[in-house]
Amino acid sequence: MQRAFNYLLLGGLIVMTANPPTPAQAGESGPELIIVNPKTLYDPTPNGYSTAVIVPAGARMAYISGQGGQDATGGLSPDFAVQVKQAYANLGAALDALGAKPDQVAKLTVFVVDHDMSKLDVLTRNVTQMFGDKLPAQTLVPVPKLAIDPMLFEVEAVVVLQ
Repeated sequence: MQRAFNYLLLGGLIVMTANPPTPAQAGESGPELIIVNPKTLYDPTPNGYSTAVIVPAGARMAYISGQGGQDATGGLSPDFAVQVKQAYANLGAALDALGAKPDQVAKLTVFVVDHDMSKLDVLTRNVTQMFGDKLPAQTLVPVPKLAIDPMLFEVEAVVVLQ
């Protein structure tokens, strides 16, 4: 597991230091991702995600590490809704740093401490505020805890750059 992490981190550093993408490289609205929600399956869009996303052939990918609800000073609210809102703001800042826009996100993985159905409204509201009707594929993983004890939420993303 540690070896895989170093590889992804090294790859991220190479992308960021050797050839940082610019908005012109990423495209004004980014590459067109094809969202697939088969009529033979439950419609997931009311819950803030799509069943699948097709990435264009030859696209360059970026992987954004898990973003928690820490503000710029490292402060972390004890409130779940505040952490989720800040985590999506942090994800937006990471996308900006890549020269990418939300419609270039193909996949999200979210980690929720002590998940229960009462948290779905907060999650859905924040993801739809960021992505509108271009909802990425998404997996929610309930966890007992995250890297830092007060963390209640974390979101990571797979982004298509070109």
